[in-house]
Amino acid sequence: MFYVEDKSARSTISIYRLVKWIGINRGKIYEWKRRLTTQNKHNGKIPKSTWLLDWEREAIINYARNHRSDYLYYKQEGYRRMTYMMMDENIVAVSPSTTYRILKSAGLLNKWNTKKSVSKGTGYKQPLKPHEEWHTDIKYVNFHGTFLFFIGVLDGFSRYVVHYELRTHMTEYDVEITIQRALEKFPGESPRIITDNGSQYVSKDFENFLKEAGLQHIKTSIAYPQSNGKIERFHWSIESECINNHSLIDLEDGRKQFDLYINYYNTKRLHSSLFYITPEDFLNDKAEQILKSRQRKLNAAVENRKNFWRKQK
Repeated sequence: MFYVEDKSARSTISIYRLVKWIGINRGKIYEWKRRLTTQNKHNGKIPKSTWLLDWEREAIINYARNHRSDYLYYKQEGYRRMTYMMMDENIVAVSPSTTYRILKSAGLLNKWNTKKSVSKGTGYKQPLKPHEEWHTDIKYVNFHGTFLFFIGVLDGFSRYVVHYELRTHMTEYDVEITIQRALEKFPGESPRIITDNGSQYVSKDFENFLKEAGLQHIKTSIAYPQSNGKIERFHWSIESECINNHSLIDLEDGRKQFDLYINYYNTKRLHSSLFYITPEDFLNDKAEQILKSRQRKLNAAVENRKNFWRKQK
């Protein structure tokens, strides 16, 4: 500032014209004047009230390094799911973007994203409450050179696995047993049953079973299975998180392994399509309560940071 003022006085050229010729922005002059009597801080960053505290940064890194789900021991949880897990466990309250930034700087992000993107249809209307729609499908499970058959029933609203059977056959009788046992867990419910066009689901026996149970049957359009995509997505999860990581000794052991995973999926695993809330909590109408609790924790964390940095000035 003193240099520019000196040259302006010697040349009788105004300061603003002079800095324009030099190529300095005019706003810089006002900034120089404002800082004229202040201490030189060497352009150091001034802490903002929203900056993370050191213990919060360390807590995120330590959680990422130490936390391994029983079903994800070979890889780390996604940063979004981890954000809400830390919040619910009262570890630290931050936004997903903050978790991403901290984990990236620490080299703790998953290197590869193996989940394939799928184009979603727009004509399907989502259910508005639990037990409006149940999705069912059959998944093949490799077992000692042959196959077992995982037959599941998934609630379309909450993604809660209502019931499943691991069976040695996949006839319409096996499907009927699975749905009947699901209905027994929630007596009084009459959901629409959504299936694909597999032979078990289009058989006359199966249609008679649903008619006697008073259930409406909805079949997905051929070559357009998006409306049954929820259970397909669940099959992807159980394949990558359970089946690929646990050898099945026998049928009894297989059912035990699936019981453990289904309990984990329903009660502990935060679901990305449910605002990172478990299917059980979503089924039991606890979503609003959990979201409000998370917001209170975020607000409290922001206020705590403001108080800390205010004291540092």
